[in-house]
Amino acid sequence: MSGVLVLRALGLGDLLVAVPALRGLRRAFPGERITLAAPEQFRDLLSEVVDEVLPTSGLGALRAPPERPSVLVNLHGSGPESLADLDAVAEGAPVLTHAHPAFPHHQGPQWIEDQPERVRWCRLLAHYGIDADPDELGIARPGEPSPAPGAVVVHPGAAFAARRWPAARFSAVARELAATGWRVVITGSAAERELAEEVAAGAGLGPGAVFAGRTDLRTLTALVSEACLLVCGDTGVAHLATARGTASVLLFGPTPPSRWGPPPGRPEHVVLWPGTTGDPFAARPDPGLLRIEVPDVVSAARLALGGVRDG
Repeated sequence: MSGVLVLRALGLGDLLVAVPALRGLRRAFPGERITLAAPEQFRDLLSEVVDEVLPTSGLGALRAPPERPSVLVNLHGSGPESLADLDAVAEGAPVLTHAHPAFPHHQGPQWIEDQPERVRWCRLLAHYGIDADPDELGIARPGEPSPAPGAVVVHPGAAFAARRWPAARFSAVARELAATGWRVVITGSAAERELAEEVAAGAGLGPGAVFAGRTDLRTLTALVSEACLLVCGDTGVAHLATARGTASVLLFGPTPPSRWGPPPGRPEHVVLWPGTTGDPFAARPDPGLLRIEVPDVVSAARLALGGVRDG
C-alpha cells in the first residue's frame, strides 16, 4: 500500500485551480508518490507537484493504480459519481472528500456552492488538517521555447457558446492591437481552427498568425508564458496566464469572476464583467457577456501593455 491518488478528471481550467490543493498535498505527504487521475494530455503539465498521471478521461473511467494507494482525495466534485469511482478502487483506504448523503461512511465537510473554486479544495483539505494556500497557483514553465515570444495572444474559443465573445469583436480587438505595432497570434484547439482563422481574417492577419491546432499543451503553455498579453474569455487558457503570471484581459459572463477568476490583488490581470450572471452552458453568448464592447477590451489591453506601441 503506497501513495496518494487524487481524482480531478476535468479540463485545463479545472485542473489549474486545483494546483494550490495539490501543492498542499505534496507538502503533507513528502515521502509518498502522488498520482493524479486526469486526462492524458496533462501528464507533463504539473510534474513539480505530482509524480504520475493516471489517464482518466472523466467519471466512470477511473481504474485502479498499479499499487493500492494509502490515501485517496476527491478533488473532482461533490459526488455521488466521483465518490463511487474512488470507493471502487480504495480497498478500505481513507478517502478525503466532501460529505454526500449517498455515502454516509465519508464524514467530510458539507459542499458549499458559492465560493472560489481554488478556495473550495483548500478548505476540503483543511478539514482533514492539511494546509494549502489558495493563492499558490503558479506552475513551472515548460522547457521548450515559445513559437511567438513577446506576442499578444488572442484566444477566442471557449467550451460553451455562452462564454464565447463574438468572433467579429475579437477580430476588431486584434486589428487595433496589430495596427499599433504588436504581433498578434490567434490560438485554439484543432476543433477551433476555423474560428481562429475567421478571427485572423477579420483582423487582417495572415495565416501565420493562426496557431490553433498547431500547439500541444506544453507549447501552448510556453506561448502564454512568453506572451506580453493574453486576451480571452472565461476558459482554461485564462488560468494558464494566472499560473504563469502573464498579463491578461479576461472577459467574464455569465459566471462571476469571484468563482473562476484570478485572485484579487493581481493587477496584471484585468477582468471585465458586466455584473450579471446567467446559464454558463447556454447555446448562445450570454447577454451580459455581449455588454462588453470592443472599446472596453482595447482600452484594457492598451493599459495592460503600457500604452500604445509605435511600431
